[in-house]
Amino acid sequence: MKWLEMSTENCTVQRTLDLVGEKWTLLILRDAFNGVRRFDDLRRHVGLSEAVLADRLRKLVAAGILKTVPYQEEGSRTRQEYRLTGKGRDLWPVIVALRQWGETYVGSPEGPILDIRHSDCGSAVRVVVECAEEHAALSPREVTVRPGPGARPRD
Repeated sequence: MKWLEMSTENCTVQRTLDLVGEKWTLLILRDAFNGVRRFDDLRRHVGLSEAVLADRLRKLVAAGILKTVPYQEEGSRTRQEYRLTGKGRDLWPVIVALRQWGETYVGSPEGPILDIRHSDCGSAVRVVVECAEEHAALSPREVTVRPGPGARPRD
């Protein structure tokens, strides 16, 4: 079965984009990876209205990407922080890959706003696609794509 003969109803790329593919959601995740946890900080930094931010955060919590953790500042009521779950942290390579692509193709002349380096050796961090045997970085021309067990014929 060839790609155009397959149904895309069960496509994991499509299902993932349904969860995290909206611009504001990706910017919330970007900030979460950079330590922003509180609603007011996210609203100010990302530039969202309260209603849109609350909706996106609710969806991320419902999907298990973020979790809420109560906190209370002295003299204030208890509020919720938004922290990445394991499922959320697994999106880090996606955010780094988007950043990497952006720096290559749409970056500013001044350079990147973040410099992500490996703590142990100081080398720049980059995302690569490799096989499970950890061979060197692969390009789309170096892989074979076949229907998987979830593939169904197109109607």
